[in-house]
Amino acid sequence: MKTLAGALTVAVLLAGCSASDDEQPSHTDTRSAAPAATVCDRMQPGPATAPAGAVAVDPAVENDLITKTKESPPGTTFWLMPGTHRFRDERYDQVAPKDGNTYLGAPGAILDGRKVNEYAFTGQARDVAVRYLTVRGFVAPHDEGVVNHDSGDGWIIEHNTIEANSGAALMAGARQQIRGNCLRDNGQYGINAYKAGNTIKGLVIEGNEITGNNTDDWETRSPGCGCSGGVKFWSVNGADVRGNWIHGNHGPGLWADTNDNDFLIEDNLIEGNDSSAIIYEISYNAIIRNNTIRRNNWVEGRNRVARGDSFPVAAIYISESGGEPRVAARTDKIEISANTLQDNWSGITLWENADRFCNSPANTSSGSCTLLVPDQTRCAQPALASLPLVSDCRWKTQRTDIHDNRFELDASVVGCTTTCGRMAVLANFGTYPDWSPYKGQIIRDAVTFDQENTWHANTYIGPWTFMPHDTDRIVTAAQWQALPYRQDTGSTFRSN
Repeated sequence: MKTLAGALTVAVLLAGCSASDDEQPSHTDTRSAAPAATVCDRMQPGPATAPAGAVAVDPAVENDLITKTKESPPGTTFWLMPGTHRFRDERYDQVAPKDGNTYLGAPGAILDGRKVNEYAFTGQARDVAVRYLTVRGFVAPHDEGVVNHDSGDGWIIEHNTIEANSGAALMAGARQQIRGNCLRDNGQYGINAYKAGNTIKGLVIEGNEITGNNTDDWETRSPGCGCSGGVKFWSVNGADVRGNWIHGNHGPGLWADTNDNDFLIEDNLIEGNDSSAIIYEISYNAIIRNNTIRRNNWVEGRNRVARGDSFPVAAIYISESGGEPRVAARTDKIEISANTLQDNWSGITLWENADRFCNSPANTSSGSCTLLVPDQTRCAQPALASLPLVSDCRWKTQRTDIHDNRFELDASVVGCTTTCGRMAVLANFGTYPDWSPYKGQIIRDAVTFDQENTWHANTYIGPWTFMPHDTDRIVTAAQWQALPYRQDTGSTFRSN
């Protein structure tokens, strides 16, 4: 599939800073048009007649899909006839595919849960294909999904519209291919990629439109849950996310959270999400390149300003994540390169929480430890005070290489003065718990000076400032480039 970023032409319009941080943008931004590869409005239709050997499923017969799946051997192809297919009024009526089954929708084939059934496709079957269907109206619980509910391996999910469900549109398993789907207006996520044991490998998410998700507003219903947005990854060990249009989600666009590793995020258009375009949190080794990232984080940024919070939320937020050569991946760093970031609420923040480490009460990923020390009980005093545990028991923001990106900001478009134009590398002052070996300035100094976090050869247009070490320190481009920071060697800066 032709990638989106290379096909997009982004016009540049820069004006002066005239609006205050708590105002809405002073004019409507009309620079962007929908990408040529819009999926939701141009869905590829399925076969109009049943393929040879396929079992036809009749929408007029209640539970016909469930019945015929049970009666047929593994590897059967099912063709859902045009019309609305329904299950009985039983909460747990669902399709449990067998290994190698294929489900094809004819033009106009809809599988409707009617806000009664929780799941559409469940079970541990391998190598199942679901194509050309509209799946809607299912009521999966929080953190659960409608399609591939049990994260079966090797599933191929292509050219479907999965919309207006509770929970996630779909879950993910190892070797899963998610291509050309419209995943929109679901209650929590478009995709929830989680399976116990760090066993999801070879995940491909390509050419999808992922939009409008988190309609149930989970961050308001459960403050601090970290459970919203377009796609959420947890313990995924190898994923390619490319050529997607991820926009208008009520939360982040892409959120990798807790021991993810070996990600390639490229050629995506990520725009207009309420929070960050990309969050990479307590995870390892990623390549983020050739993406167009624009107008993200406006809602979260403005909310922070309104409550007097000076933390530099950003379009790309790297939180306790970094390159780690001891964890096998296609790279041994986090490389952020050749991206265009335009009119987001701030650029890139590298953050490390001094109080968050294995076995600390401040570790919000409760029970999780680093991939270097899987047993968190080892991360206790007195051993924690010495090498190797004092190093390996914490997730580090390290070995991050940020280069050849273009950062554009017209503050009048975003509707702010200074708080939306920041780059940051910083940590908090370590205080907690009382047995922590990371108290004081230790982590602030490490993340700013000692952990190989570098910006270089970037282009800046607009009123950018820089926040090294802590939130009380804001410096100019010249200070950012000078001692002691020595950042952005070879970069160019233009105010307007």
